[in-house]
Amino acid sequence: MRTAILNRSSPPIVLTISGHDPSGGAGIQADIESIFSQGCQACSVITALTVQNSLDIQEITPQPAEIFSKQLATVMSDIKPAVIKIGLIGSVEIANALHEQLKDCSIPIILDPVLASGTGTELADKALTEAIQAKLFPITKLITPNSIEAKRLAPNNKSLDECGVELLNFGCEQVLITGAHEESQTVDNRLYYEGKWQETFSWDRLPHSYHGSGCTLASSIAALLARGLPLFAAINEAQDFTWQALENGFRPGKGQHFPNRFFWATDE
Repeated sequence: MRTAILNRSSPPIVLTISGHDPSGGAGIQADIESIFSQGCQACSVITALTVQNSLDIQEITPQPAEIFSKQLATVMSDIKPAVIKIGLIGSVEIANALHEQLKDCSIPIILDPVLASGTGTELADKALTEAIQAKLFPITKLITPNSIEAKRLAPNNKSLDECGVELLNFGCEQVLITGAHEESQTVDNRLYYEGKWQETFSWDRLPHSYHGSGCTLASSIAALLARGLPLFAAINEAQDFTWQALENGFRPGKGQHFPNRFFWATDE
């Protein structure tokens, strides 16, 4: 099935906007691998360079907002993506630039609000967090925070359901809160839209800690949406793809495991 999808002569375009991870586990490379695996072509604009490996992030250097804005405008003046996926942002200035260029855009936006690394290193201060809430949530079709990020983005609430509803109130259309960081027996991902909780997707909990799982999920949703799936179906199928990529994951270094986003291409 995937071979037929990948043989399309004119695949849908997904524009991914995120940081560069030299290890290849997360960020732009993870997005491109996921987008390709779903049968789409990826365009990319990098928000920040990072010093990191499979163990942790040591430094982050955001792009100058002026250069970032020129790159984004230049790509979009030539190629119209079907969907835009946003990950690590890096600075308030880049958040503002995204808002200015995309606020009147009719292209669906999937936002993975990256606030910290998988090991807990901070990637967004209070000012950037507030800019994401005020500038980007209102122009976004779906946000995909993990439970820790959801609690930071909606700090006035105690339960995840309360967080989900508050996040909707910022103006985004739908919220998918992922549950890998919770202590539940299964990983429970909760979907909110139309002002309330709507669905819980439960997945078997895998034994390792993974680098790039959130990138894989959000960019897969974006690509499946670009292929024409309804949003609910794209969310469901992307979770299945991500789970399989994690189940078939590997450990290239001394830290977290990486998803194998090409598990489907491996010989039996």
